[in-house]
Amino acid sequence: MATVLLIEDDALVRRGLQLALKRHGHRVEAVEDGEDGLARFGTGDVDMLVLDLMLPGIDGFEVCRRIRESSQVPIIVLTARGDDFDVITGLEAGADDYVIKPVQPTVLDARIRAILRRSVSDPDGVRTHRGLRIDTESLAVTVDGREVGLTPTELRLLLTLSKAPGRVFSREQLLEEVWDQGYLGDSRLVDNGVMRLRSKIETSPARPEYVQTVRGFGYRFGPV
Repeated sequence: MATVLLIEDDALVRRGLQLALKRHGHRVEAVEDGEDGLARFGTGDVDMLVLDLMLPGIDGFEVCRRIRESSQVPIIVLTARGDDFDVITGLEAGADDYVIKPVQPTVLDARIRAILRRSVSDPDGVRTHRGLRIDTESLAVTVDGREVGLTPTELRLLLTLSKAPGRVFSREQLLEEVWDQGYLGDSRLVDNGVMRLRSKIETSPARPEYVQTVRGFGYRFGPV
């Protein structure tokens, strides 16, 4: 059973989501602000964060950034608005996914299970591409011998692209395979995921060697 840390300042929303997610089989701990969330996260034993962005004190964006400094735990952000600023800023801060409030517990449960499922893949050995080494059994990634810490979503994206070098994946295909969201998903998830992945594995993210853009179609893995 996964332990979900819910950080939400609205008491009614917090209590309602906590009860609903428990009914869906999750172990849920809930706190009301960013300070308490960071303190609870620091004690360990958290498999997933569900994080409201508009928190008093330390807001959700900052909580996300601080956690990403030391951990790759999956993070879903809750936003009251679906505008580009909130969504993109949340994803750039390191979130794996987002949902817009008010959110149905069944939808949030499905997103949580999808992200947790992504952490599991079928191993096929070691993939080596120039300085990039991907061990699909230990899920360790190194660049020129340097270990790279990837979030589960970033790792799933890299595994998906690198299993077929040269193949072009559309954003819709990547949403389906990496985010389990298919054609109803938001392509901004893909673009921000690629941006974060490039920042970690590419020598020059502006001139990517491994994750290449195919204009008008999507992305492919190189070198080819």
